[in-house]
Amino acid sequence: MSPSSSESTPAAPAGVFDALSINGLTLRNRIFMPAHTTNFGAEHLPSRRHVEYHRERAHGGVAMIIFEAIRVMENTLGRPQGVCGYLPEAVPAFRAVAEAIHEGGAAFIAQICHMGRQIEGEFERTVSWGASPIRWSLGAYPPRQMTRRDMQKVIDGHLRTAEHMLRAGADGIELHWGHGHLLQQFLSPLSNQRSDAYGGSVENRLRFPLEVAQRLRAELGQGTCLGVRISAEEYVPGGLTLEQAKAIIAMAVPQVQLDFIHVSHSAYHMSRSLGTQMADMGVDRAPFRQLPGAIREAAAAAANRVAIFTVCKFRDLDEAATIIAAGAADMVGMARAHVAEPELVEKWRSGRVQEVQPCIGCNQGCAQNLEKNIALTCLVNPRAGREVQWRSPELDPTDVPRHLLVIGGGPSGLEAAAVAAMRGHRVTLWERSSRLGGRLALARGLRLREDFGLWLDFAERRLARLGVEVVLGQAASPEAISALEPDRVVLATGATPIEYRLADGSRGLSLDEAAERDFSGQSVAVYDETGDWGALGLVEHLAEQGAKVTLITPSAGALWRTTIYSSTTTFARWREKKIRVRTLRKPLAFSGGQLQLEDNSCGDAEMLTGIDQLVCVVPPRADDRLESGLDASGIPFEMVGDCLAPRNALEAIFEGHRAARAV
Repeated sequence: MSPSSSESTPAAPAGVFDALSINGLTLRNRIFMPAHTTNFGAEHLPSRRHVEYHRERAHGGVAMIIFEAIRVMENTLGRPQGVCGYLPEAVPAFRAVAEAIHEGGAAFIAQICHMGRQIEGEFERTVSWGASPIRWSLGAYPPRQMTRRDMQKVIDGHLRTAEHMLRAGADGIELHWGHGHLLQQFLSPLSNQRSDAYGGSVENRLRFPLEVAQRLRAELGQGTCLGVRISAEEYVPGGLTLEQAKAIIAMAVPQVQLDFIHVSHSAYHMSRSLGTQMADMGVDRAPFRQLPGAIREAAAAAANRVAIFTVCKFRDLDEAATIIAAGAADMVGMARAHVAEPELVEKWRSGRVQEVQPCIGCNQGCAQNLEKNIALTCLVNPRAGREVQWRSPELDPTDVPRHLLVIGGGPSGLEAAAVAAMRGHRVTLWERSSRLGGRLALARGLRLREDFGLWLDFAERRLARLGVEVVLGQAASPEAISALEPDRVVLATGATPIEYRLADGSRGLSLDEAAERDFSGQSVAVYDETGDWGALGLVEHLAEQGAKVTLITPSAGALWRTTIYSSTTTFARWREKKIRVRTLRKPLAFSGGQLQLEDNSCGDAEMLTGIDQLVCVVPPRADDRLESGLDASGIPFEMVGDCLAPRNALEAIFEGHRAARAV
């Protein structure tokens, strides 16, 4: 496809499409896809799902793909889908990955890793290892403090895995010194409290990670590309700071030839630190932009020029061009952006920027699935992880073009209409309100959730480009549907808020009502029975308005349906904004600024005073009123999204996409 004549075609960002050579490895541009867990593994080896996922992104123009953490020992597998490289059978399995990536014109770098203390070992029935017996979260057991014998096993595992990866066709090795994994556990004063030669000073804490790197370099030789990924800042009190990371790099580069340093941040620590690793739409990206330039300065002592990679919340090539032009980095990593848009680089290169499907940083299909130990996908790109089953819609044309009527312009309806049109169907979309987007249009109006608007803007552009007939202000009825005579209907009418009344008959505002009001200067109690993203967004929004917010929930914890990769940074912001969370509570009565609560743990009553407004966030009701009429009409139809059962935008967009595939 090409942009419509009304769309401008931006010039390619300067520098981004320049080639780069790293120790004899020539890369076609400055954009890479960093390692990110997919949970696609099968019997601890890469699967066909991996192959096709990476093949598509290599063909999409990225210069280099760093494969997700390849485990070097059994006691770091962690989950059934964890991929290892120490077994001999890893060689042919990874060769298929390498061939797919090379076929697309990209380089393949193997990231090898031992994850240390955050691998509990329940699946393999192994013992967790760490620099010191310090837990990463309250829910974890203390790891075994490693001995020198344990360290040698880790070194051997790294060497064996690196050898297998090069035999499989890898173009280089990335050694993981970051993200709170084992080698960073030695580097960080937060996780390393040893009193022997491997603890205490920066030099001692570096000793074991540096030995692993030196042994790898000796085995690989000078002509093989070798780099490290390091967390330049842990963002947790007592943890690794940028100044310490600079000292580590300044000590390391004269002692081992590193061809690149991949600058990341965070640790696997149950705090704000963990949430910065995959910073969502509510996290300011500015602090991350300061890290690569500082590490570049620290690496100046190296005998060879070390390439600097940077990562986190880069979503377009203009952002990448800016940091490259500033001299802070040589390459820019874009993981979630490539999950959302496999052809990201090629679309920018060919002037089709308006067709790029944007990552919105929601963390709902990627990070949340990672936490659940299920396969990665993407809210805005349901094909992510399903490349084997679903080709790009343009490459999957229908044999029999039909007239499809989509009823409802929320996320499921927008996706169904666009995918059906891409496959060659004639599509009409009816929306009863005056705007498209459904509840996502409401979400984009919440502060710190505005990035939902990036996808809505893209979705509207896409419908216009595809020639979908969009009719706003059109109420649907069985008679009106029959009069149009569509061949098939997709019912995407969403859900409607439920009026929630307390035991005394008083009523709280719904989420939808509260989202469109100004509560600045007021004290607002938010009662949440969902634990989901809507409540998270509303509480943030009210606090940003200047309201004093108290979150009340009948559960033992808040935001239980979101992911720790977002809730940890969310709770850190809530602490700064003095948002109070009251768990195991249910509202009973509200009158005259007094909110009576029941303590679910013991049944006692308590009173909150000075409350100006009460908002009750409860699941909405499916709007399935057209279902029986369509049944009687005989017109084939399918229901998608919240009208089928109220859930969230991840499920709505997926079901809209799937329905369009079935037409």
